[in-house]
Amino acid sequence: MESKNRPDKKIVCIINPAAANRRWKRRRHLRAKLIESLPGKCLDAPGSKEETVAMARAACQEAELVVAVGGDGTIADVLEGIFESPRRPEVALGVIPFGSGNAFRKSIGLPRQPFKAIKHLLEGDVLTVDLIQIEDKVAGFASVGSTAAVTGEKIKHSIPGLIGHLLAARRLLFYKREEKIIELHDGLDQHGNKFDYLELSSHFLDGVIGKFNYFGYSWLVAPEARLNDGYLDLVLFEMSPLLYILCFPLIYFGLLQKNLRHFKAKEITIRGRNLDVQYNGEYLNSLSTVKARVLPASLKVMANEKKARRFLVETEDIN
Repeated sequence: MESKNRPDKKIVCIINPAAANRRWKRRRHLRAKLIESLPGKCLDAPGSKEETVAMARAACQEAELVVAVGGDGTIADVLEGIFESPRRPEVALGVIPFGSGNAFRKSIGLPRQPFKAIKHLLEGDVLTVDLIQIEDKVAGFASVGSTAAVTGEKIKHSIPGLIGHLLAARRLLFYKREEKIIELHDGLDQHGNKFDYLELSSHFLDGVIGKFNYFGYSWLVAPEARLNDGYLDLVLFEMSPLLYILCFPLIYFGLLQKNLRHFKAKEITIRGRNLDVQYNGEYLNSLSTVKARVLPASLKVMANEKKARRFLVETEDIN
């Protein structure tokens, strides 16, 4: 289908019909109005992740801007498709939030209301940001430990959205804090001191690896991450499950993280037993070794630079 708005820029919008608990399908008037407002070509995303990634990759052959219309899962799939395309340097990612979780749009300063976000497709700022490669996946954020275990628990049942996450959160109470060995390469410690290599042990409950700052439902999980500083941001939640739950309001707003062990590095390796791993809100696997590295300046996004500025560093400050 084609929208009436036909800009000079070649744009393809990939829409997840199941987004926001299928609100796209249920609200026909909203759907028709949004399609009319969206620029360029509009395509319904297929059912599976692999098919959506393939659709986004194919869209890059003709488009200068590929837009994900949906929640964080849709955005992650479209991002992956762009990243896999040979034309990646010439293509930007656009976001129209239309899902139960819209953490991605918060870091790049986009409004939550879809119609307000549309104007940034044509009038917004183009930012070049870093990404994370974790194992063979590309991500804006990832974690090792309890939140990944909760993500893995959620996919076992069919209850969508926030309720599904809350029910799965019971897994957190029984998560075992075993020793992990962490290797960091070419980074900064929490005091800003540079190092070439650092090895440490931890019994962390959760280890968050961030480039983008927010997790699902606007949770400011990595407040010190910067979109373009060339480093991965690692925050270690070294506490019991009960303390984590009691402190969650402070964690949600990114306040407690200021007092936790925190590092920046270009490469991170974590070793341990049964390490649950998630990336972009999707469960990856339970592994004994997890490797992540930064992918500097690897994605162009349409954003609101003014609102995203607190998560950016000036170009001349990047080492």
